[in-house]
Amino acid sequence: MTKICILGGGFGGLYTALYLRRFPWLRSPDCQVTLVDQKERFLFLPLLYELVTGELKPWEIAPSFEKLLANKNIQFYQATIGGVDLKARQVKLLGGERLSYDYLVLALGGKTRTDGVPGAAQYALPFRSLADARYLDERLRSLEATDLSQIRVAVIGGGASGVELACKVADRLGKRGHILLVERGDQILKPFPSGLRRGAYRALQARGVQVELRTGVEAIAPNQITLVRDNRITPLAVDLTLWTAGTKSIDWVSQLDCQQNNQGQLLTLPTLQLVDYPEVLALGDMAEIQYPNGKRIPATAQVAYQQADCAAHNLKALMKRRRLKNFHYLHLGDMLTLGVNAAVVSSFGINIEGRLASLTRQMVYLQRLPTMRHRLQVLWHWIVSACKQLLRLCSNESSSKRQKSANYSQRVKKLSQK
Repeated sequence: MTKICILGGGFGGLYTALYLRRFPWLRSPDCQVTLVDQKERFLFLPLLYELVTGELKPWEIAPSFEKLLANKNIQFYQATIGGVDLKARQVKLLGGERLSYDYLVLALGGKTRTDGVPGAAQYALPFRSLADARYLDERLRSLEATDLSQIRVAVIGGGASGVELACKVADRLGKRGHILLVERGDQILKPFPSGLRRGAYRALQARGVQVELRTGVEAIAPNQITLVRDNRITPLAVDLTLWTAGTKSIDWVSQLDCQQNNQGQLLTLPTLQLVDYPEVLALGDMAEIQYPNGKRIPATAQVAYQQADCAAHNLKALMKRRRLKNFHYLHLGDMLTLGVNAAVVSSFGINIEGRLASLTRQMVYLQRLPTMRHRLQVLWHWIVSACKQLLRLCSNESSSKRQKSANYSQRVKKLSQK
């Protein structure tokens, strides 16, 4: 029996497992596909921000692996990975169990980098998981229940995650919110096209988000952050600090007996194979592809999504002893959510903003949800919710018209009595 082990249930790992289902031979009992992740649920990370404002429900963006893999002939292990013995071809799970493999896919992503700033790990909230979103919701509810006239929130990091989070929190808190976005560089969204960046600035300005550029974070305390700009140290009182700045590799990855760059990413060939171990493929944030021209690709969900397709094809090619194909990234564009029913989309030189961009973004992501069954369930929920909202609007409008008619009748009656 051929054993394929996939570590990580994100875009790279889960979608590789699902794409393997396209090949009849890999669906046979002669091939065992095992997916390992420490969480119970897959997370469609680009839509996590909609949980802050209640636009989406957790089940829509975080279906369980059990549900997604039902009747797929893919074995799921919910376990924490302790390491990999590349020479022995074994995955070590915490608790002592070991999984042997013939082919391995490493797609574990990274974790939030908070080292270097005192207090960041203790007092700043990350935003990378369903648990993070739930905890943020609890903290915001607690603050909203107070008699504070102004709720002060600092968002550290002016990348996509920081900008999207700042806009969502600003819309949720409304006039009570005072949102500060801190970026140590000279502009937000530096890798993104200028049209998208301008749209983001407009959205931040419209929501009253204060943007501090060329500003570092010296320290974070329970109700205070200390900023540094032009060698001046400025302490600021805050009610909540959110951290979106930087990622780093998982601890045990640095101990793997293979080539890595100075950021701890695994070096791979253009075929996604590790340089030293051709039976191992690495995807997403944890890998750097060694292209001959030195070209680098971004660590985004869009990249991992495309890599999964290439990985599935190359796994089949390895087993059939056929030629592998190089991964070629096709950049389809960029999309950011910028508040409730607001977004910006930039694709092939075309930029759209506002509600139309928000709808476009939702439809694109709907198409990318893992399984057809889940897509249809989410789409049906969206349709039902839209219909209910339309009925409420019609009902409110009808009630308003009846009230105006009643008021007019009363005025006519009073005039006639005079």
